[in-house]
Amino acid sequence: MGRRPQPEIKERLLDACTDHALEQGLPDRLEPLAAAAGTSARMLIYHFGTRDRLLRAVLERARERQLTAFGDLLRVRPGEAYTVTLTKAWAFITGSEGQPYLRMFGQFRESAAVRLVPGFRRVATTDWLGPIEEGLRGIGRPELATLVLAVIRGLLMDLDATADNARTDRAFALFVDTLDQTR
Repeated sequence: MGRRPQPEIKERLLDACTDHALEQGLPDRLEPLAAAAGTSARMLIYHFGTRDRLLRAVLERARERQLTAFGDLLRVRPGEAYTVTLTKAWAFITGSEGQPYLRMFGQFRESAAVRLVPGFRRVATTDWLGPIEEGLRGIGRPELATLVLAVIRGLLMDLDATADNARTDRAFALFVDTLDQTR
């Protein structure tokens, strides 16, 4: 007679593994995740079944956290111009709070782990269109959502490649100024 599943332990392990992956990136082996969770690779397999299932769960949990944090940043705030909201969101996303997500999902985009969550790249792009479109509706330009998202993604890729925060921040500020002028 085996042990019964203990969902609270599985959740604790998943949170610890997700914290580690956001801080260090997705590891190639289970041992770093096990060490971060204070357990063994064997216990991770017991709770998640396979390495791939654990990594998928870590990616999904990290994505949930990102959607919550970034989604709140992009929501419309009564009395605040959406360009101000975008500027605040940019500062958060490119700051220390957003860096773990950018690092992890940037690494994910270029790794073999992309097979773990089919369609991830498409969904991870298009799920931001709705909140941005809604925000831009406030300045009468919801049709610019794809352009705004493309500029943000492009500048994030530039920042990742060059680590030049000052230049990418200036570029984003110039872009937001052009949105202010479209009213």
